[in-house]
Amino acid sequence: MDTRLDDAFAAVPREDFLPPDQRAFAHQDRPIPIGHRATNSQPWTVRYMLRHLDARPGHRVLDVGSGSGWTAGLLGWLVGPEGLVVGVEIVPELVEMARGHLGDRFGHVRFEVARQRVLGWPDEAPYDRILVSADGRIVPDALLDQLAPGGRMVLPVDGDMYVLDKDAEGVVSRRKTGDRFVFVPLR
Repeated sequence: MDTRLDDAFAAVPREDFLPPDQRAFAHQDRPIPIGHRATNSQPWTVRYMLRHLDARPGHRVLDVGSGSGWTAGLLGWLVGPEGLVVGVEIVPELVEMARGHLGDRFGHVRFEVARQRVLGWPDEAPYDRILVSADGRIVPDALLDQLAPGGRMVLPVDGDMYVLDKDAEGVVSRRKTGDRFVFVPLR
């Protein structure tokens, strides 16, 4: 997977998904502010989460907290044109920013404004993979309901990174990766 991640990071450069005044900092391994109390996560963290997510060609992926669109773009490269990536973001201005950054690069990636009191994007569930880039303090049942049998979700929970796998019968196993992270709150 690391070779595929290397290729994805080369094909979908971070600087393309940053505000113009922040692009000079794209090479730095740190979160970069993108406005609206949001950040573009540091590359090490994004790679870490994507490695655990293990998105494959043809997968249907939900990207919760898609921010400026970089992670959704990387996921779009990983799942290929036979896959689907739906990025969901609560801030309409960030959705517009992400759409502008992505342009027509990947026709199978799109961004939606999250609906009030609706977590994720249940309209197109189930998803083979769900990536959450915000800390909800708990594992949200609403997202587990959107995860397909055989699917995987990666998310921070109270600072710990979790990998959740749902088996064919719908039973969910949870494990911590052992590393701690700081994310903006899931809202």
